[in-house]
Amino acid sequence: MRKEQRLKNPTRKTAVIYARVSSKEQEKEGFSIPAQLKLLTNYAAGQGFTVVQKYVDVETAKQTGRSGFAEMVNHFKKQYKPTTQKESHPVLLVEKTDRLYRNLKDWVILDELNLEIHFVKENFVLSPESRSSEKFIHGIKVLMAKNYIDNLSEETKKGMLEKADQGIYPSFAPIGYINVDNNGKRHIQPDPIISPLIRILYEWYATGNYSLLEVTKKAQAEGLTYRKTGAKLHKSIVHKILTNPIYYGDFDWAGRRYRGNHHPIVSKELFDRVQEVLSEKGRRRTRQQKHRWAFQGLVSCGHCGCAMTGEIKKGRYVYYHCTGHKGKCPERYVREEELDLEFTEALKAIKIDKEVLDWVVTALKESHSEEKRYHNDTISTLQNQYKKLQDRIDAMYIDKLDGKVSENFFIRKSEEWGTEQANILRQIEQHQGANRSYLEEGTRLLELAQKAVTLYKKQEMEEKRRLLNFVFSNSTWKDGKLTPVYRKPFDLLALTNTAYQKEKAVSSKKDSLFENWLPGQDSNLQPSG
Repeated sequence: MRKEQRLKNPTRKTAVIYARVSSKEQEKEGFSIPAQLKLLTNYAAGQGFTVVQKYVDVETAKQTGRSGFAEMVNHFKKQYKPTTQKESHPVLLVEKTDRLYRNLKDWVILDELNLEIHFVKENFVLSPESRSSEKFIHGIKVLMAKNYIDNLSEETKKGMLEKADQGIYPSFAPIGYINVDNNGKRHIQPDPIISPLIRILYEWYATGNYSLLEVTKKAQAEGLTYRKTGAKLHKSIVHKILTNPIYYGDFDWAGRRYRGNHHPIVSKELFDRVQEVLSEKGRRRTRQQKHRWAFQGLVSCGHCGCAMTGEIKKGRYVYYHCTGHKGKCPERYVREEELDLEFTEALKAIKIDKEVLDWVVTALKESHSEEKRYHNDTISTLQNQYKKLQDRIDAMYIDKLDGKVSENFFIRKSEEWGTEQANILRQIEQHQGANRSYLEEGTRLLELAQKAVTLYKKQEMEEKRRLLNFVFSNSTWKDGKLTPVYRKPFDLLALTNTAYQKEKAVSSKKDSLFENWLPGQDSNLQPSG
């Protein structure tokens, strides 16, 4: 596989810059935005571009979406007309693949604009004139970038689990509580206005004299509303309040129950009494399901959106049909075997030709070496920051012994720098984990895609369901045809593979397209030396 190189200086003299970080923490640490803008600005000057616009996104948990990305897309749509003519494509400069794309939709949006995109740190330029092989590898990189973003999301979840272990509720305060900052940590405490109403709500229902609807109306009359909007609470929300253990001091997080260090609004005895009343009022016999249909929950009706459910006909044949909860539906019954065949075909869409698979794995290994170098450089920088802080702490300790600084000052600063060191260690761990998982995850996903059809055909229906649930989300069935919805990252793999197969099918020469996918010198690349 050849190394990716920069293109010759383009004749187009204007360019747009885009930079992104995923959290306010990165922005505060000076991790990305200034560094990205400096890198891209210098690159533009070196390539002879005039930067006409810069777009920046700093994403936070409170503000979803990317206003800068949306503005950039609108800019390209207004300023440029999509074209297939060479030397006339608008230019976008970005640091790396994972800075530009968060999901498959972003990739499709930018692809439709016919841009020339310079991934500066990856030393790669993608344009409508790029070869099929480059576009395919770029699709794989988008896939890996999405996986990397997901890994960072998992690290965020891990941090929230650490807070839960400490007894700190790690999310936004539920009704009756408010979020407060305490020594840099976010805690919850009872809302002085709403919490008394929550306690009264529990006391009313504990008497057993009121239904859920009645206590809901009484609570509304007393002024129990949503904190921000002031809207009235519905019965379902009141039920959640009455069954949430957070109000007596515990809380549930990620499938576990934790003992919180926040102040409870009701006693455990009152909470238990409410649960008893709920159980007495809501005790019902439920009919157990006799059959577990293989495709139930995986397919919905394409006409009305209702679920597809199974039914046995003539004592042995399984048919699926729309539940018709929204009224009479025109979709006809479908045999289970027909759905089975459709899902088999859908799995074939993620299987790559053996020759291309070997080549892609090689490309991933080369890409991994660049990714590894980036993470190693970052780890080295973080380690130097950690050592610098430790040197400060050691020097200040000597100053404390010599009486140059007070005990209180030493404790305060050492705690402050110790917190910074803990954050640095977490970042080092994240980069080390990314180093290990980047290649392993990419190769493992590709291998699964290769074996999916064979594995599926060999399994019983129950095992088939497990595999389908891993690859697909809620697909639809309409007019006798399945429209599969792939889970990430299989959606991206299916899209790139489908594009390759279409080009291969229309190739005028039997092997010409495939040859175009194989490594070789690109005429657009600048010769080295």
